[in-house]
Amino acid sequence: MTTPAIKICGINTPTALDATIAARADYAGLVFFPRSPRNVSLNDAAILGSQAKGRIGTVGLFVDADDSLIAEAVAAASLTVLQLHGTEPPDRAAHLRSRFGLPVWKAVSVAGTQDLARAASYRGAADLVLFDAKTPPGTLPGGMGLSFDWSLLNNWSGGVNWGLAGGLSARNVVNALQTTRASLVDTSSGVETAPGVKDPDMIAAFCAAVRGA
Repeated sequence: MTTPAIKICGINTPTALDATIAARADYAGLVFFPRSPRNVSLNDAAILGSQAKGRIGTVGLFVDADDSLIAEAVAAASLTVLQLHGTEPPDRAAHLRSRFGLPVWKAVSVAGTQDLARAASYRGAADLVLFDAKTPPGTLPGGMGLSFDWSLLNNWSGGVNWGLAGGLSARNVVNALQTTRASLVDTSSGVETAPGVKDPDMIAAFCAAVRGA
């Protein structure tokens, strides 16, 4: 099995970014969503983007954001990937990929098989679909430590590259990978001591667990 790519999401301090780079993750996720405890300002994003440049990929996470916010974030942080975590339809994903010339990842919330059918509609519009756990109505769209039944992904073939998120930590990521064979794994709350507070040791343990899977 090829070692999956690793994304640590919700990076909001230089210390957390240093730990992510030191653990040899492939991507650091910056959240541009004011309701999130992991939200970063454009000023902070510029600092983190400068620190990350040439050392790790930077993924900007957006929730139904308009083009102007995305443009500001791309410029501030030198983003290398756009991740859409709202209700963005396939044509929105395709538009952003064309406008900014960057890979687009689309998070798809999963509770049952019907959600997998929706993911297939992003074929040709998104570069990667990120399967995440569906969160309760009125709550944050991700980063809540919830997971879903990974066996739903058995033999899924929607014609789109895909990764796995939702409640992943060093304790369960090996089982997740053995079950799903995901090409990318993404964690946020699984490497935190409190919402938005990343722990360097937990980041290191997560990355080591993925490489040892």
